[in-house]
Amino acid sequence: MLYNNLKIKEFTVMTEEWLDFIISSRNGKKHDYDIVIGAMADDQIYNYITDLLNGEITREAFWELAKFRHPTHQIAFCTDEALKTIKFIDAEEIL
Repeated sequence: MLYNNLKIKEFTVMTEEWLDFIISSRNGKKHDYDIVIGAMADDQIYNYITDLLNGEITREAFWELAKFRHPTHQIAFCTDEALKTIKFIDAEEIL
């Protein structure tokens, strides 16, 4: 998907592709997306990924554990160009 010539990757659900992307990112592999949208790998999911990478669980076990998690949604702005698409609208003080 392109928006204002930005390269956007969206994961609508947690899939093998999503898992591979998370693992690659965690291992320091760079990607060329300006914006990445999808399920956030929270602390618990990262613990499962660590177990997977350490050989303590299989991919099948990862998915069994992950299916009980309700991931939050995340939008990662990965480049300066992506950040330029954000427009401040308003602020409200909450007491």
